[in-house]
Parts: sequence; C-alpha cells; structure tokens
Amino acid sequence: MSNNQVHLTDLHNEHVEWNRRIAFYRDEVASFENRLSEIVNANSKTEVLAPLEHFQNQFIRQTEVMDVLNHDINAHETLLVNIVKENNVATDRKSTTDHTELRDRMNQFDKLFGELKDEFTKFLSEVY
Repeated sequence: MSNNQVHLTDLHNEHVEWNRRIAFYRDEVASFENRLSEIVNANSKTEVLAPLEHFQNQFIRQTEVMDVLNHDINAHETLLVNIVKENNVATDRKSTTDHTELRDRMNQFDKLFGELKDEFTKFLSEVY
C-alpha cells in the first residue's frame, strides 16, 4: 500500500472519533455560553463586557467551523460507503486515498479550540 492509501476501516474509525470529539466540543461551547450568561447577569462593567463579546463571537465562529467539519466528515464517509457498495468483497482490506487535508483541518481545529478554551478559562479565573 502506498503512502497516500489507507484502509477504509481506518478512515471510518477516524471519522467516528472526529464526530465524537466535535459533539464533545459542542457540549463544551454550550457550557461556556452558559457561563457567559451568568457573568453578564452578574456584571455590567465595560471591562468585563468587552471580553464577553469577544468570547461570544469566538464560540459562534467555532460552532460554524464544527458545522463545516461535520459536513465534510459526513461527505467523506458517504464516499467510503459508496466504495463499499460498488464492490463489497473483502471490504476490510480495501483502501483509498487518505484524507490528509481533512485530518489537518481537524488537527488545526483541535489546537485552536484548545487555545480558546485555555483563554476562556483564564478569563473566568480573573472574573470570579
């Protein structure tokens, strides 16, 4: 198997893992947004409201990125399903072109989301 060929099952398993992580991140964003609401209700200081708006915008943006990633992951999963449907013999040994661009995007999202989470956690420690 060449470097850019990967087993279908490996790609499928990676898709499942990514979708799980994205679902977890969605739960985290919902929790973060609840914290923002609590802070807004308890605080009306301008120096607190400006960062709140920043985080609110970042959470909206991260949700948009998660939507696009989910769509692209599911589209790639559909391609895998179609490969299997075309010839369902020895599917456990079938391979196809690796999805390196999608993996890179997911890794970049993980990194940026982690940085945002750290930034938000630091902000919370300063506000409370």
